[in-house]
Amino acid sequence: MGQPSENTQDSLTVRDNRTGKTYTIPIVDNAVSATAFKDIKALRKPGERDENETEKGLRVQDKGFLNTAVIRSEITYIDGEAGVLRYRGYPIEQLAIHSSHLESAYLLIYGTLPTKEQCTHFETEVLRHGNMHVDSEEFFRSFRYDAHPMSMLTSAFAMLGSFYNEANPSLQGQKLYTRGDKESLATMDRQIYRLIGKATTLAAMAYRVRQGREFVTPPVGLSYTGSFLYQMDHLGEEDYRPNPVLEKALDVLFLIHADHELNASCTTVLQTGSSLVDPYSAIAAGCASLYGPLHGGANEAVIRMLISIERPVPENVPAFIEAVKRREKTLSGFGHRVYKTSDPRSFIVRKTADEVFKVTGRDALLETAMALHDAAMKDEYFIKRKLAPNVDFWYVFSGLIYRAMGFPMDFFPVLFAVPRVVGWLAHWRQMMLQEGGVKIWRPRQVYVGAGKRDYVPIERREAVEGLRQVPSAVEHGG
Repeated sequence: MGQPSENTQDSLTVRDNRTGKTYTIPIVDNAVSATAFKDIKALRKPGERDENETEKGLRVQDKGFLNTAVIRSEITYIDGEAGVLRYRGYPIEQLAIHSSHLESAYLLIYGTLPTKEQCTHFETEVLRHGNMHVDSEEFFRSFRYDAHPMSMLTSAFAMLGSFYNEANPSLQGQKLYTRGDKESLATMDRQIYRLIGKATTLAAMAYRVRQGREFVTPPVGLSYTGSFLYQMDHLGEEDYRPNPVLEKALDVLFLIHADHELNASCTTVLQTGSSLVDPYSAIAAGCASLYGPLHGGANEAVIRMLISIERPVPENVPAFIEAVKRREKTLSGFGHRVYKTSDPRSFIVRKTADEVFKVTGRDALLETAMALHDAAMKDEYFIKRKLAPNVDFWYVFSGLIYRAMGFPMDFFPVLFAVPRVVGWLAHWRQMMLQEGGVKIWRPRQVYVGAGKRDYVPIERREAVEGLRQVPSAVEHGG
């Protein structure tokens, strides 16, 4: 952990013009402590709202966490300006070429690349924990025939927690995962094996229940993604094996999507996990967050956008671009909350797509995607706004890979969630073992609502009208 330097220049000097007082706040690792601003206090001005709590110190307002660091982490580094993504210091480009999803999972969770023996042990444990209790079959069959697979997967992660009482701090003591001793670490690792191992099984079950097919027991002797594809596609064929090119492609996609620092879903896992809830509930919360169209649903949105452009003809790209500039259409896959140049994962995805298309053939949507890319990259509107194609646009390629492999579009977020379980667990484990223990996350707010009001009896109240200030009238079906 970084320490304040003896150099007084490593500090921030703040002068409160309300009081004339000056405060010195240490800068550690190019960050200042938000709680240090609580020492900057003043008396309330005449007529100022009590709810401002001016005498209790300044609050730091940061809508959407645009520049707030909530944890010290050693896991993933992103430089959005330079287009850099590293797992534990290793460039994602190198890992995509030389590593595998489970080897990189070991790296993310435990901090180092494993030896051959360590990797074999980890992979064996993960794959061994892929089997589900027979009661889970009844759980999946209880969903409607048209249930969204992400709804099923989110529910299934929460359901898992009900099977393992020894994994629940509410039952075993709140220090179950924070002690850091041998027994505590073994309990933590067992849940990590289970969650990574069962993620593919749960996803495959969600897929097959939608298809009206029997569930498939995870096979022995296949890789992580090979086992996943087997559970998805096996229909009783003798000696069935997934296509090795597609198996490798899915492994690469899993690897590059395993972690992306404190995105919405990872932050949700940590926020939930900070209450010391069991990891299954925390992962279910992260899965729910990933479900949103601004996060894990973005890749599906890109494909649907391309389909809308191509109908009736792919020559509609210029007209679509103009409609976007007039704000009549939404352009999915351009611009990124973090990356301001290009996402390093995009090049890996495109190369992987080329390999897959050699097996499956090219999708007609690819030509539309490239035309959209070329048109936007040459247009001043997008250049000035630095709207480079991000990984969600290059999810055109991952989306087309998924289409070529036979995945339905509403399954795309599931293919994002399964590998992201690894990153969620890496950050959850780091938080459980952090120096000083776990503190529940409790953000502050800036209250701008009504001041103190006295209760008014119902017969003396005046009606308040307004679209957002009265409940809606809804129709009730039979």
